[in-house]
This record gives sequence, structure tokens and C-alpha cells, in this order.
Amino acid sequence: MVRLPFRDGFYELRPSKIVCLGRNYAEHARELGHEVPKEPVVFLKPPSALIGPGDPIILPRMSKHVDHEVELAVIIGERAKRVPAEKAMDYVLGYTILLDITARDLQWEAKKKGLPWTIAKGFDTFAPVGPRVVDKRELKIDDLEIGLKVNGEVKQLARTSEMIFKVPDIIEYVSGIMTLEPGDVIATGTPAGVGPLRHGDHIEAWIEGIGKVEFDVLSEGSILC
Repeated sequence: MVRLPFRDGFYELRPSKIVCLGRNYAEHARELGHEVPKEPVVFLKPPSALIGPGDPIILPRMSKHVDHEVELAVIIGERAKRVPAEKAMDYVLGYTILLDITARDLQWEAKKKGLPWTIAKGFDTFAPVGPRVVDKRELKIDDLEIGLKVNGEVKQLARTSEMIFKVPDIIEYVSGIMTLEPGDVIATGTPAGVGPLRHGDHIEAWIEGIGKVEFDVLSEGSILC
């Protein structure tokens, strides 16, 4: 559970699942050597990966190459099952920022073997969110600046208008496969510029209208038990 500012109080984010889209920005698909998809590419991250502002991102010993990915995250407000796109926004509570942290080397290895790559996405701390939840009525998400810096250097910078699949279409697609419960999170994909993180890095991620969230990066071996 992560507690984030929302309206005049706080929202306790307790998703039953975190649904993520892959390759939803054309340039990101190309930078990883993939074709632009004709339908949404969907995978899951476990709720145990969630952390909030002030918590560190931990680089696991199992991986030697962990990447950052900044994404617009949609928080579901009402139970959604087989929802048509034209009604999809009725089921949205609001928006926040999510970083889809990825153990890229483990993902590449799994793909080469034709195996699922949940492990690459599922480590604890691999779904940082924040800085707040913005009510859907307060923000139009069609064309917002989205970006990320590592140690003050801009690594990712794009606009949400560049998304291949828009939020209503994503909700229609996903809710036709699995029921979305209140509090579930949909991460809508990352723009180009993903890159590796190292111990001691400082991340700043932002989306216009939502704000900026910051995280420090630590290696698992540096954490005292």
C-alpha cells in the first residue's frame, strides 16, 4: 500500500494488480528493436513492487542491467468489466506517475528462451509511484509533457499525445480480458530514452499537471539488514 495526496486528503493505493502496456510509444518500440504493435501489449507487475516518494529503488543482486521507464498511470475508480471505450473514462478515479523499473538483462534472457519475463518486472521497489493522485476531472491527459532525469540529465522527454493506444481504448481492451477492480493501476507505456540505473543515482520524473516525483537508487548489497 502507498499513501498519496489526493484532493483535500490522501488516497491509499492498494491495487489488486498493476497492468502495464509495452511498446505504447513508437520510438520506444524501435529503440528496443521491436515493431510498432497493432494491438496493446499487456503484462502485469505485482502490487508488492509498489513504493512511494521517499522510498529507495533497490537494484537486485540477480540483475546487472536495470532500466528506468517513466509512465502515466491510470487509477481505476469503479469495477470495470467489458467496458466500451466511449464509457471507459467513467471508471477512472485519477492519475499519477509510475516508473516501470525493469531488469533488462533478465528480460532479454527470458525472451531468448521463449519464457515469460515477469521476473524482470516484478522485484520489490520496481513500481515507484507519486507524487500524488490527480482527480480525472482536474486533468486532460491527451497531450501532457512526460519526462525523466537521472542525476540532473534529461533521459526521457515526450508527450502523452504520442501514445499509440489511448487510455479509453486501453481500458476497453484490458477490461475485456480481466475485470479491473477499484484501485487497480494501468501504466500506459514509456517513451523512448530508457536507460540503466546505478547505485547512487537520483531520479526525477514528471508529468505536466501531476508534478514531479524523486527517488534515490541503491544496490541491494548496500542495504543493511
